[in-house]
Amino acid sequence: MQSAAAIGLLRPCAARPLAAYTSPRRGAGACSGGTQPLITPRGIRLSARPGLVPASPLEEKENRRCRASMHAAASAGEEAGGGLAKTLQLGALFGLWYLFNIYFNIYNKQVLKVLPYPINITTVQFAVGSAIALFMWITGIHKRPKISGAQLFAILPLAIVHTMGNLFTNMSLGKVAVSFTHTIKAMEPFFSVLLSAIFLGELPTPWVVLSLLPIVGGVALASLTEASFNWAGFWSAMASNVTFQSRNVLSKKLMVKKEESLDNINLFSIITVMSFFLLAPVTLLTEGVKVSPAVLQSAGLNLKQVYTRSLIAAFCFHAYQQVSYMILARVSPVTHSVGNCVKRVVVIVTSVLFFRTPVSPINSLGTGIALAGVFLYSQLKRLKPKPKTA
Repeated sequence: MQSAAAIGLLRPCAARPLAAYTSPRRGAGACSGGTQPLITPRGIRLSARPGLVPASPLEEKENRRCRASMHAAASAGEEAGGGLAKTLQLGALFGLWYLFNIYFNIYNKQVLKVLPYPINITTVQFAVGSAIALFMWITGIHKRPKISGAQLFAILPLAIVHTMGNLFTNMSLGKVAVSFTHTIKAMEPFFSVLLSAIFLGELPTPWVVLSLLPIVGGVALASLTEASFNWAGFWSAMASNVTFQSRNVLSKKLMVKKEESLDNINLFSIITVMSFFLLAPVTLLTEGVKVSPAVLQSAGLNLKQVYTRSLIAAFCFHAYQQVSYMILARVSPVTHSVGNCVKRVVVIVTSVLFFRTPVSPINSLGTGIALAGVFLYSQLKRLKPKPKTA
């Protein structure tokens, strides 16, 4: 039986030049110098004479290398585009975080000036936050969490300290300037280190302890020269620091077991709803309902203005904390801590400009030293002590 080559069905192509095409991509982007053999998708080349001849192993290798290079280039382009989109998205989230915080502090202070009932105002803020959370769950904007009674019981201590922390913050904002409240709240790292050492046994490094000195010193310097200083506002802000940092320590100590649907946003939403139910009866027993139309009109207040500012402040209060959790899911805790430090600077500066708060040079110096200490603390906190070698 004659072979296929003998009867002329297949002919070797070595004797004739191969059909060639000029690469549309020249220079560094081309897979080879100028012209390339015409390769079919199945790795078979066409000869100049009639007949088909399988591509040589060398050409097949070159063909694969070319396809791999093109695929890698396309993947790199997609990653670069995706990286830019993520950067822009993260920048937008940071902008919203700062913007919501600024609006919350300004409108909240305006309401507290004319309506000095911090328990009522805090309850309204939790009520609006609860309504937003329920709306997101009902409409499917955010997945509704699956949570057990045991988990709710574990979350309850977090809700209690969260309620107290926000209440003390509003009490401080009602007594002293916004800038001074946030200067005192710069001492959060001090209480974080103290409570973690007491309850978790986490001893700080010497460098972290040293970074606390400018924080404490700066807050003390700012307090001595603060025009709006009073002890009620000072101790309320300090109590806010203790309760908020207790929440962080409790969350580590209790270690609430999370289901897949119980992310940080859902956890915060559940805490907000629980805080509303915790604080509502306290409001009735202490201040009474001071946000009704009858009470506001009898006090000679502009009903529409008070309600509008209260709702905007409450919405921004919930929104900035939601955005904060969204950022935390995208960056490291250290980056989030630095962003929080910058946020405090932005809030202090904007509140001073908006309310025309009188600030002395020594007061500014104390605030600056405290905030610089917070930044230094956030940087040193990420340094892990080297394990001792045996």
